[in-house]
Amino acid sequence: MKISLYHLYPEAMNLYGDYGNVLSIIKRCNWRGINVEVVNVRKGDDVDFSSADIIFMGGGQDRSQQVIAEDLLAKGQRIKDAIEGGTCALTICGAYQLFGYYFKTKDGIELPGIGIFDAYTVAGDRRLIGNVLIDCSEFMPRANGLQQSKLLVKSNLELVGFENHSGKTYLGKEVFPLGRVVRGYGNDGLGRWEGCRYLNAFGTYLHGPLLSKNPWFTDYLILLALNHRYGKGISLAELDDSIEQSAFNSAKKRIETAKTTHL
Repeated sequence: MKISLYHLYPEAMNLYGDYGNVLSIIKRCNWRGINVEVVNVRKGDDVDFSSADIIFMGGGQDRSQQVIAEDLLAKGQRIKDAIEGGTCALTICGAYQLFGYYFKTKDGIELPGIGIFDAYTVAGDRRLIGNVLIDCSEFMPRANGLQQSKLLVKSNLELVGFENHSGKTYLGKEVFPLGRVVRGYGNDGLGRWEGCRYLNAFGTYLHGPLLSKNPWFTDYLILLALNHRYGKGISLAELDDSIEQSAFNSAKKRIETAKTTHL
């Protein structure tokens, strides 16, 4: 078996170890004998996304977002068509913002997004920085034949990560949050919701990298990608996640004992 992962702007959009998300997908696939074809998509590339099983884009500073925004907009309809066709996507921080309708910077510059997420982002006066714990159980549907997966059943569907953003993201009615904030600022600084989901596309402010400490979510993305390529009924062999779980537990303990953060 194989999946194709399309990595958008790998040099420009790669803050706080976001490339580690790509490595996490590759390793967890390779340990199971699944090949991952990585297609790096850069500014100016003419790309057909119809063969993509996963699209990934990391975070970037405002300047980096300005550099790639026009090019992303030119690719936007093809990316949207792929996602409407079942392709999985994970977008982090600045990518999350540009997958919405727009991001308005602190200087008042409005960067148009590609409108996959029913959401928009406006820069605030302060940065929202800290470790985050979210509970995804309310919004993570057991869909696409994944409800029987032991990998998901055994998980409590929590995610840990690190946020550092000035943007405040506001969700519309066509998307669900990724999770409910247990500790941290979340989308708009109020400590309510974090991230979003539309079909099999996810947006989040969680860096870290996110996937290395949250193996259940990595496997969820892999299963969605395999279902996209091969149809329902795919199962994954269980892995020894003791190291990953230790990293998760350590991060969660640090978060739970820290001072509560929200505006």
